[in-house]
Amino acid sequence: MSILTPELRQALEKVSTATLATALYKRGLRQQAIQGVTPLRRLSKSMVGEAFTLRYIPAREDRNGLEVFRNPEHPQRKAVETCPPGAVMVMDSRGDPRAASAGGILVTRLMKRRVAGVVTDGGFRDADDIAQIEMPAFHSRPSAPTNLTLHEALDINVPISCGQAPVFPGDVLVGDNDGVIVIPAHLVVEITAEATEMTAFEDFVIDEVREGQSIIGLYPATHPETAARFAAWRAQQGR
Repeated sequence: MSILTPELRQALEKVSTATLATALYKRGLRQQAIQGVTPLRRLSKSMVGEAFTLRYIPAREDRNGLEVFRNPEHPQRKAVETCPPGAVMVMDSRGDPRAASAGGILVTRLMKRRVAGVVTDGGFRDADDIAQIEMPAFHSRPSAPTNLTLHEALDINVPISCGQAPVFPGDVLVGDNDGVIVIPAHLVVEITAEATEMTAFEDFVIDEVREGQSIIGLYPATHPETAARFAAWRAQQGR
C-alpha cells in the first residue's frame, strides 16, 4: 500500500529539494541528494513518487550481447513493464553514462504507463527526444548511441545507490529543477509537514527582502517582531 496519499503528494509538489535537504540534514541525514543529475526539461512542478529501483553492474561480455534484449524477462524490460503508476523508476548505473540506462522508447513506455518520473545517475540515449516527453526524466548527461552493453541490468526493486545516495524501494523521491532528493519512507509524513512550514516562512522572507528588509534578525528569525510579522503575513496569505 502506498504511503503517498494525494494530500502528501500535492504538498511535496510545492516544496523545493533544497528545503527538503535542510529538513533531512536536521535529522543527521546528509547523503539523500542524488548527485550530478539534472532534468532533461524544465519542470513546472516537482516530480514526486515512491522509488522503484533497477540495479546495473559492469557487463561481462560473454553474457550481455544484444541478443539478451529478446528475453521478455530481461530485467530492464521487465522493470519498465512492472514499475507501478505514480512511482519513480530510479536506476543505479554506477555513475557511468557511457552506456545508456534507457532510451526514448522505454521512457515513452514509462510515460504511457503513468509512471511519475525516471532517474538515473548514468545517461539516456535519445536525450533530445526524451526532453520532449511529458514526464520528468533526470540523468547525468546524454549517452553515446553505441556502447549498449557496457552495463548489465541485474536486480529489480532492491536497495541501490544512485548518485551516491542510498535508495530503498518505497522511499519517496522528489525532483525539481535543482535535482533529486530521497526521503526515507518512514520519515515522509514528518518531513513533508516540516518542509511545508519551512516553505511558508521562506516565502515570507522573500517578500520581506523584496520590500527592502535586512536579513539580520529576519533569517534566521531572531528578532521578536519577525514572528509577529510572519503571523500577520500568514493570515493575509491564507497559509
